[in-house]
Amino acid sequence: MRETELLIPAGSLDVLKTAVIYGADAVYIGGEAFGLRAKAKNFSAEDMKAGIEFAHEHGAKVYVTANILAHNQDLEGVEAYFEELKGIGPDALIISDPGVFEIAKRVLPEMEIHISTQANNTNYGTYLFWHRLGAKRVVSARELSLEEIRQIRERIPDDMEIESFIHGAMCISYSGRCLLSNFLTGRDANQGACTHPCRWNYALMEESRPGEYMPVFENERGTFIFNSKDLCMIEHIPEMIEAGIDSFKIEGRMKTALYVATVARAYRRAIDDYKKDPELYRKNLGWYREEIGKCTNRDFTTGFYFGKPGPESQIYESSTYLKNYTYLGTVEAVREDGYCRIEQKNKFSVGEKIEVMKPDGTNVEVTVRAITAEDGTPQESAPHARQIIWVDLGTELNPYDLLRRSEIDGQ
Repeated sequence: MRETELLIPAGSLDVLKTAVIYGADAVYIGGEAFGLRAKAKNFSAEDMKAGIEFAHEHGAKVYVTANILAHNQDLEGVEAYFEELKGIGPDALIISDPGVFEIAKRVLPEMEIHISTQANNTNYGTYLFWHRLGAKRVVSARELSLEEIRQIRERIPDDMEIESFIHGAMCISYSGRCLLSNFLTGRDANQGACTHPCRWNYALMEESRPGEYMPVFENERGTFIFNSKDLCMIEHIPEMIEAGIDSFKIEGRMKTALYVATVARAYRRAIDDYKKDPELYRKNLGWYREEIGKCTNRDFTTGFYFGKPGPESQIYESSTYLKNYTYLGTVEAVREDGYCRIEQKNKFSVGEKIEVMKPDGTNVEVTVRAITAEDGTPQESAPHARQIIWVDLGTELNPYDLLRRSEIDGQ
């Protein structure tokens, strides 16, 4: 059985640390340029160095995205950026553009290169092409079935790695190549500035009937609504491993620490349980499902893995996320008196029941006993976003424990 890497996204240094603590084997991040998440916080050179150092101390790797589809004016900047990365030392670059790939091979000849899903990697010939040029890994197109991935595995060198998405938002465009954002807003998705217009609400109006909105129907050729459900393969770890996939990739570089911790912890346990004993994995399926359901999501689908998705893979009623839990903060330090220090993310109050989420898989329901400001002034609540507070929860806490509140059934 091949090794299985759990690859988690991070949009900031704090989230990177959370990903590593909650089970990531590797984390992928973006610098301040040339990645496809320009609206994410992204990493300065200093944060990137700190993140790589933290990951390596904990036995994890860091991959840096440089996967824009470059225009002429980008190439000089790409070269300068790669020169800067020499002194930072990520474990790999994620690239989609052949011109950017050649610059990376020249400037960083020892750097491992992974080919982004943006490169439309849909067949074994494409994998072999990139392998001959020196790529270590190719990210499979989201349009591939598990059977197609299995066929690719059989036809490529054993030392070449396959990375595939296992969880997260599904882009409606082919391998993520979209013109919709650029056309409607002037912001190019392929340059990292997607405004996600696929999630907007649309209606059909005929030119000669202004103001008359008509229903949009499905037919046997597919759906014409853009808003896809989120991918979730937590119930299909065995099939993913048996297909020969080396790296299970979670989508979401713009997600919160709570999202990252929740999916990382659930998939980490699922992978480890299956490799230890398939029966243990089957026994714990309910726990995996329950935990994954606590993330923000748009309902779940298995995407293309078991055949082309039909109308059931789209959402017609709403473009909003389901939000079952609210992120309150991450424990940064614990005093001798048991108070924990957090940067508060959402409001909560003394007397309220909340949940402590721990990296080892346990969840502890607690009651907020007391809240003080940073200077020690007692407070009844923490109403201000990003306020530094100390909280007494009456239980043993450790750095990187997460505080969350259930929003299910008004709890």
